[in-house]
Amino acid sequence: MTEKNKHQILLGIVILVFIWSAISPHDYFTWILEVAPVIIVLAIITYYYKRFKFTTLVYSLVAIHAIILMVGGHYTYADVPLFNDLRDIGLFSRNNYDKVGHFAQGFVPAMVAREILLRKLGNILMKKGILNFFLICIAGTISSIYEIIEWWTSILSGDAGDAFLGTQGYIWDTQSDMFFAFIGAIIAILLFSKKHDRALACNISNINV
Repeated sequence: MTEKNKHQILLGIVILVFIWSAISPHDYFTWILEVAPVIIVLAIITYYYKRFKFTTLVYSLVAIHAIILMVGGHYTYADVPLFNDLRDIGLFSRNNYDKVGHFAQGFVPAMVAREILLRKLGNILMKKGILNFFLICIAGTISSIYEIIEWWTSILSGDAGDAFLGTQGYIWDTQSDMFFAFIGAIIAILLFSKKHDRALACNISNINV
């Protein structure tokens, strides 16, 4: 199976989950807010696909992140059934699916940024410490911008934006969301850097820098 075939399968999976997510979600206002990043990123990836193909590893991570967002959009992050069950049996005091989303919000952008920076500025960022610092900063910035968007949406829409904000009465929700994004970025760097380097090496002949 070619890399292109793998990418097409990933795209097909994302489209199928998108269709499922759009069928009778909790409410369409929240759904639109939650899946908007998926639509935007999918459009960007499709537009640049011929000029800049990511490794299958990164595309797979992006697909997983998209699915997390679409599941959250369908149910709202505070009402994903599995995490309601985990709350009800006493494992958590609240529905913590949003923490999964924010973990991915750090993990996946860090890997995407890693590939872009290595392929475009590899000679400049040879020192891994500098690269890793930039990756964590990028993930943290994306997380903080998302929290600002949630805040503004809640202010502008009032009660309609509560499901998107998803604090569930937890006063430190914003800070813990950003913390989970930082943890996600750090774990991505620690666990996936070598695997990512190998994926880049295997695909070097197909890279259009």
